Amino acid sequence: MGKASTLNYDDVVLGRRSIRGYKREPVPQSLLKEVIQMAMRAPSSLNTQPWNFYVVSGEPLDRIRAGNTERNLAGVPDSREFRSHGAYEGVHRERQIEIAKQLFKEMGIERHDKEARQDWVLRGFRQFDAPVSIVVTYDRSIHGGDIAPFDCGAVTNALVNAAWSRGLGCVINSQGIMQSPVVREHAKIPDDQVIMICVAMGFPDDSFPANVVVSKRKSVDEAVTFVGFEE
Repeated sequence: MGKASTLNYDDVVLGRRSIRGYKREPVPQSLLKEVIQMAMRAPSSLNTQPWNFYVVSGEPLDRIRAGNTERNLAGVPDSREFRSHGAYEGVHRERQIEIAKQLFKEMGIERHDKEARQDWVLRGFRQFDAPVSIVVTYDRSIHGGDIAPFDCGAVTNALVNAAWSRGLGCVINSQGIMQSPVVREHAKIPDDQVIMICVAMGFPDDSFPANVVVSKRKSVDEAVTFVGFEE
């Protein structure tokens, strides 16, 4: 895909994959605005549109990478601002392991290679060295319910699909906001915003091995229950 590419809906949804290796090429601000404008057509509860975007690049993003990495390595507790249910179990854990195996196979990371595995974790802390990070927030005045995070999920999905349609790759990455005070400081996010998630974004590096990975999805028959339909 190139900078000017546009794809139909099926091509975007079926072709998009998470990108974890990026070209150093900067992303034009005009292109970012176009992508975000498209994403903001996402539905929200009663059109409340709770989302805001802090688009970070250059030196401020480098400071976020450094601070996030240093604090995590020093054992500073995770301070992400969304609720977590803790570790996954059962089939959900199996799916986590499956995608990790796919990624490590492409990257040539052996199970016993602790150094390579640690390097992979550090890449996540650095938001995979993407040239752009988009931090998605919502207004603290509506914090405490599930609707605003739900709406932010919708706009984030729209964001990664809009980016893909314009030749940009993304990975939704909560590792990059594990140390929220660092993100808040350098992205200049005021206290009236809750940090929901961040999206690493840039032009995909086709030579990066993990970028070929396409995650496996469960079937429609596994996910869907039809009620009231005639056979």
